[in-house]
Amino acid sequence: MTIPSAENPRPGAAMARKLNLLLDAAEAEGKKVSFNDVRDAMARAGTPISRARWHYMRTGTGSPVKKPEFLQNLAEFFGVHRDYLLEDDEDLPPRVEAQLELLATMRAKKVRNFAARQLDGLSPETLLQIRDLIDEQLSETDTNKAPINSAAGNP
Repeated sequence: MTIPSAENPRPGAAMARKLNLLLDAAEAEGKKVSFNDVRDAMARAGTPISRARWHYMRTGTGSPVKKPEFLQNLAEFFGVHRDYLLEDDEDLPPRVEAQLELLATMRAKKVRNFAARQLDGLSPETLLQIRDLIDEQLSETDTNKAPINSAAGNP
């Protein structure tokens, strides 16, 4: 048995990363993709998937899926070019990258809005100062942020 390591990762780890990025991108668009959505779309396309297989693909456990027709149908379901799932290339499709940026921004805004709600009772001037500090921090985070591929552990 081969033990996964940095030099020899789980065989399905790259696919799991890609699928989870696609699920995050769909969420950024306001679509919560469930197993049932995937199962139904894949069945309509003639390449059914079981709940266990979907779990293995999302966690990177089990044997990797290499059937081109299956991966093409899955890519079509997520609206990305088929090569994204078929090739080992780690580059993100532009749409997915943009959606992940949007998701990060939305999460940052939620933090800002949550902080504003929790500070009820402070003077308007103080609230504005706190808002400016949060915005400044978020701005610095955006300018110092590494590219998505680097943040995910890819050079």
